[in-house]
Amino acid sequence: MLSEEQVTHYEQQGFIVLASLFSDKQIQAIKQQANKLVMQWAEDSPEHVFTTRDNDRSDNNYFLDSAEKIRCFFEEEAFNEQVQLVQDRALCINKIGHALHQLDPVFSEFSHQKILGEIVADLGMVSPQIRQSMYIFKQPNIGGEVNWHQDASFFYTTPQSVITLWFAIEDATLENGCLWVEPAGHLGPLRERFNLDGTQTTMVSLDETPWPTEQSGKSVEVKAGSLVVFQGRLPHYSAPNRSATSRQAFTLHVTDGESDYAPENWLQAKTLPLRGFNNL
Repeated sequence: MLSEEQVTHYEQQGFIVLASLFSDKQIQAIKQQANKLVMQWAEDSPEHVFTTRDNDRSDNNYFLDSAEKIRCFFEEEAFNEQVQLVQDRALCINKIGHALHQLDPVFSEFSHQKILGEIVADLGMVSPQIRQSMYIFKQPNIGGEVNWHQDASFFYTTPQSVITLWFAIEDATLENGCLWVEPAGHLGPLRERFNLDGTQTTMVSLDETPWPTEQSGKSVEVKAGSLVVFQGRLPHYSAPNRSATSRQAFTLHVTDGESDYAPENWLQAKTLPLRGFNNL
């Protein structure tokens, strides 16, 4: 599937962009399903907000139990001081997580495509296991910033194995909050780990290396239907969306069953079987 040049770029830079990999029909199918799930969701509590300003999820059972469920989360600016939604409800949802690939038939079919297994295999993964899925809306006007982070902090394995598959469901631009990455940043250290003990979460500092900035990072503007693949230690972030256009995306986090998956990771497979792709 991948060329030698693409594999080399991934190894050296920590990411690759596969432009226009999926058809408009495929993209529209999961976009429509995401909208359907939002319309069916009935829990409108202002407590169900997702933000990366504070990663403390201690005693947040709504979040912690979402590991093997399908749940919606509001944007951090979705409610005003009167605890009223600031715009149409459907335009206030931050994301849907975290078991779409397991529990929803439309997302399951998309997530387990053979082509995805071929991609991660070309990048050295032997026994892929899809750990998490998220549908991210990055809503117009109120889409929240996602701070610089490394996905290996949340999916810690020995050796490091997590690969992120980031699908552009809509065009991602500088105006609506596209991804930013630090080229070759995956060659540096893992800065922190997100651990769970009972219902208590802790972000443990591992290394004091400063996070990148937009000056040292690279923007990744892509068209709908494209796939961005990046290594788990690659620092990445996205800016707030203050435009009138959303920036919808779907993500999968995949670890290698040949690596040891840390028992301290917040997301654990308890009731749902871990699966890879249709060819593996």
